[in-house]
Amino acid sequence: MPDICLAFELHQPYRLNRYFSAQDKKLQTDPISIYLDDHNEKILRKVAEKCYEPATRLMLDLLDKDFKAAFSISGTLVEQLESWRPDVLSLLKEVATHKNSEFLAQTYYHSIAGIFKDKTEFINQVKEHQSLISNTFGVKPEIFENTEFTFSNDLVDSIKEMGFKACYTEGVDRILGWRSPDYLYSCKGLPLIMRNYKLSDDVAFRFTNKDWDQYPLTADKFSEWVSQSSGECVHLFIDYETIGEHCWKETGIFDFFRHLPDELMRRNVKPITPTEALRYSVRDDLDIPDFISWADAEKDISAWLENSMQRSAFRAVEKARYFSCNSRIWRYLQTSDHFYYMASKFGSCGDVHVYFSHQSAFEAFSTYMDIISDFEDRCIKTAKYPKSTRILRNVSREEAFYFSSEGGPTGHMAFSLDEFLEMVTVAPDDSIEYHIKRLDFSTWLDKVIGDEKLALELQKAKNRHDIIRIVEKRRNELWKRLK
Repeated sequence: MPDICLAFELHQPYRLNRYFSAQDKKLQTDPISIYLDDHNEKILRKVAEKCYEPATRLMLDLLDKDFKAAFSISGTLVEQLESWRPDVLSLLKEVATHKNSEFLAQTYYHSIAGIFKDKTEFINQVKEHQSLISNTFGVKPEIFENTEFTFSNDLVDSIKEMGFKACYTEGVDRILGWRSPDYLYSCKGLPLIMRNYKLSDDVAFRFTNKDWDQYPLTADKFSEWVSQSSGECVHLFIDYETIGEHCWKETGIFDFFRHLPDELMRRNVKPITPTEALRYSVRDDLDIPDFISWADAEKDISAWLENSMQRSAFRAVEKARYFSCNSRIWRYLQTSDHFYYMASKFGSCGDVHVYFSHQSAFEAFSTYMDIISDFEDRCIKTAKYPKSTRILRNVSREEAFYFSSEGGPTGHMAFSLDEFLEMVTVAPDDSIEYHIKRLDFSTWLDKVIGDEKLALELQKAKNRHDIIRIVEKRRNELWKRLK
């Protein structure tokens, strides 16, 4: 019989203020108070009441009966519990020091920093999370789980350098091929614990689906499925909020977990922790050249970077490291949820995005760009080279350049000089000609970006090639001062 390793994701983001207006910034001395949504406390209290408190009490009971589980808790959730439900945090501290539990490491802000080209910020956030877990819960995580299971070859060296014994990621079919996720693998020598997404999602997504041919899911039925695995250990990893929030108490979710240990024991399936799972031998070394994740049907990073809005926001926050005068605000803006809300997918995946978001995709994008623009605008005052910084900054949604042609908008947009250069290389020929004739490019660079020198130079441009040459030269000039 295989072993079973159950782990939970615990995370709450600081949602951004959907009513943010740059006009209000002079009324507040602390930008965080106007960047973050007033509903964060209300949401945290609701989820704590329905899930965090009762689910943690249940887990403590199960751990006392020799069941085992692992927990990965984000820094932003810890902060919110400290502020609004310290009693729940106390319960989690009991879980952390229990002999049958294990706490995992992740990025403090549950962020997309691991996708940045430069891994310095990623490493800093992981170390910040390690300190938080050590200081708050009194334990030292030995296994890493990146945000939403995002992982690729690109992260291995950083994870190894930080001393982790292994890393969780998704048991993606296109990576595993004929292999089962119920064995231990590695990537460039780093042990990988692969989530069995089919069995995990039976609980996380299909438990309340009355159209599912296996509904209702009971502890004995599920335990039988687990016992039938020919692998060494079935790794389940689900959102903690599945217990009580996504699946309400009335669905029977608490009873499911309450009876699960006994049903597993009846079938000789032994619960173990992630660290204990490392006793098994590595079966194969996997090559993961492109980022994978546990999100959506694609199981890649399209949940956060598929459409042009998400990519613009990602470029903006990655570049903001050079403008940031407040690392805490910059890191709050890296939380993966902000990008998830901007997704414009259809079908069942789109439904999941809508379920978690408190705004439409375009509204989430607009809020994000207006806030990051305001943040950078505030930081310019303390910059070493304020003029260069202002020219290279991100602008708000209203100030962005939207490419058009005689036929109307092309869908290309630019929120910064860098992004303008990128869009010029891909915008349609008729759009480039349209804007050159109207002097739109030079007008925007002068009136909005604030680079009169570049605007004058660009008036001489006769084609796309001229624009790219002139803007690239000026852009490199400016960045050389900041880096």
